[in-house]
Amino acid sequence: MPDKKFFENLSGAGKAIGVLTSGGDAQGMNAAVRAVVRMGIYVGAKVYFVYEGYQGMVDGGENIVEVSWESVSSILQVGGTVIGSARCKPFRTREGRLKAACNLIKCGITNLCVIGGDGSLTGANLFREEWNGLLEELANKGEIEQEAVKKYAYLNIVGMVGSIDNDFCGTDMTIGTDSALHRIIEVVDAIMTTAQSHQRTFVLEVMGRHCGYLALVSALACGADYVFIPEYPPEEGWEDKMCIKLSENRARKKRLNIIIVAEGAIDSHNKPITSEQVKDLVVTRLGYDTRVTILGHVQRGGTPSAFDRILASRMGVEAVLALLEATPETPACVVSLSGNQAVRLPLMECVLMTQDVQKAMDERRFRDAVELRGRSFENNLNTYKLLSTKLQAEDLPKTNFNVAILNVGAPAAGMNAAVRSAVRIGITEGHKMFAVTDGFEGFSRGQIKEIGWGDVGGWTGQGGSILGTKRTLPAKYLEKIAEQMRAHSISALLVIGGFEAYESCLQLAETRSRFEEFCIPICVLPATISNNVPGTDLSLGADTALNAIVETCDRIKLSASGTKRRVFIIETMGGYCGYLANMGGLAAGADAAYIFEEKFDIRELQANVEHLTEKMKTGIQRGLVLRNEYSSENYTTDFIYQLYSEEGKGVFDCRKNVLGHMQQGGAPSPFDRNFGTKISAKAVLWLSKKLKECYRRGKIFANTDDSVCLLGMRRRNLLFQPVAQLKDETDFVHRIPKEQWWLKLRPLMKILAKYKTSYDVSDSGQLEHVDRRQPAEA
Repeated sequence: MPDKKFFENLSGAGKAIGVLTSGGDAQGMNAAVRAVVRMGIYVGAKVYFVYEGYQGMVDGGENIVEVSWESVSSILQVGGTVIGSARCKPFRTREGRLKAACNLIKCGITNLCVIGGDGSLTGANLFREEWNGLLEELANKGEIEQEAVKKYAYLNIVGMVGSIDNDFCGTDMTIGTDSALHRIIEVVDAIMTTAQSHQRTFVLEVMGRHCGYLALVSALACGADYVFIPEYPPEEGWEDKMCIKLSENRARKKRLNIIIVAEGAIDSHNKPITSEQVKDLVVTRLGYDTRVTILGHVQRGGTPSAFDRILASRMGVEAVLALLEATPETPACVVSLSGNQAVRLPLMECVLMTQDVQKAMDERRFRDAVELRGRSFENNLNTYKLLSTKLQAEDLPKTNFNVAILNVGAPAAGMNAAVRSAVRIGITEGHKMFAVTDGFEGFSRGQIKEIGWGDVGGWTGQGGSILGTKRTLPAKYLEKIAEQMRAHSISALLVIGGFEAYESCLQLAETRSRFEEFCIPICVLPATISNNVPGTDLSLGADTALNAIVETCDRIKLSASGTKRRVFIIETMGGYCGYLANMGGLAAGADAAYIFEEKFDIRELQANVEHLTEKMKTGIQRGLVLRNEYSSENYTTDFIYQLYSEEGKGVFDCRKNVLGHMQQGGAPSPFDRNFGTKISAKAVLWLSKKLKECYRRGKIFANTDDSVCLLGMRRRNLLFQPVAQLKDETDFVHRIPKEQWWLKLRPLMKILAKYKTSYDVSDSGQLEHVDRRQPAEA
């Protein structure tokens, strides 16, 4: 194990950091700005806003302003960018860059954090390369002292990609993409209800002039009938194929059709395909009542999602660390996301790869374009193709395998998307798919029936569990379950659920010596809002719950803006796992979050009260404190509320709010729909592979540890891990993993709330290369 490295060893004293947003705006930019400002001030640097992007840098004067801690208060939940963004022609000229350099030197700024797209970042890199020459020229003209040329000899650049299109190579998600997907899916969900009423076809045009990510993922997340994207144009004769597909879907009693078109969609000859063209085609050929909805700038607006706030906050802190560690030899880098890891990549490598995608499309090398977009994009496309095309019965392979699917534990958003995906991929693989209602309890009673392709239509956007779910473990029904497995000739099992699902599969694996029926391939998909299942960094449903918490916190904070001097104590779910409280606190800008994993005592509670008392003396006169439901047996939500009320008398008053089951309800977020769809598809393909491996003498026999696996996301990859091996990683008493990755982010929340703390940056600092990276699969 390498020695741990803490950022306290990095000092920003004597350094000045400028932060600007450039190009198109994106939700989450403000969270990134806030993180850069607060982390910069925290390490002792001076931080400056550069208003109106590069234009402000060229114009100077009041556009470059030193900021304080309070300058970025209350911007976390605001969409767009509070420091403005503008396209700037003068900066493209050397004369404009000379002015910009002169204005930066006046403030002593030699560290720039640029939040924007590839154009903005390319401009920043050129500026950095010319920096020395620009200073020499300014000194020769007498505009700066010769001493300044030596003192400010080099410029450090760190980029963060803010773009709703997710069109930048080298990062899994750009800031703003998840929020844009939220806007699209909100519209799609609303349109689906009206389309169903009238049996209409809707053509939706979404943004993405050069990148089809938004169109592709929203098509995957809503189960669209057809999608048009620039990287993967339809084949010749697509008009006939699309019309046949739409009419087949109608024949299967589907009352609506959804077609999604990226604004940059093209055919195989690079000619544009427009939403109006698609609509006219449907009306002319099929006579369907068809409407076009162009979403436009709605996708850029609104509040940032929880994912974007956390992403931007993490990137902002990482950007400051990168600037502090930079040397004259360090190339300009971009802070990026791979899986759930923050990484640094050479800026120009990413830019060149992004330009290669466009070049491949221009030259009609569409397969290369898809590959260059990365494994995540390719997986999305392949999964969409599998799920949207129903093969004719005669074209399907026949395996004679029966695969059962059931939900176990508490309901979680995204479960239904996972079931739909599993059923359709299973049918495509040639299996018979069976749905079990009410978990293992229903299994023991024989509540098992075959489920077809059309039965799961429209399930993606449904919350809760349509199959029904129970927390009951199989131990008390083993004989009856074995009997039902025998009766229905079940060859494999897909269990979607939380900690109970993991425990259930452990029980089945451990009783294989008694029941041969359990000697079949079994896969667990972690689905729980608590995110407390060992073997995975993320569980299905946690993102939706996090968004529900953050949305409520935003409303609560607004209610305090009129009353002032008010502190809210909010209780979240999660059992003993503090994921929701911790990440909710980071995304909502909380002052404290009490969790079971980090013990706290009366002294810490007292210190928090004093911290809030000091805060009330500033312009920020409200506080937000989150508490995980089982964080402490004695320091209950009521106790903390009463303590804060008593200690804060005369300074602030208190309110408490228990969020309860609203965290479990609601429509799944785009992330959960997409994640559920993809991991479920991967799980069924794994089951198919195992069935082939374990088929001997006309029957299935699987009794090795690696035939009962949990599919989880670990750092950057989706991995199948035997549940027997995960036992050592599990705290069964408190139903949590012994080690949890998100605890490393805990100091982030404290730093951004102005607490002194230690932050382990051992994972930071390594500059990687784009071509060597293995991007996450989900």
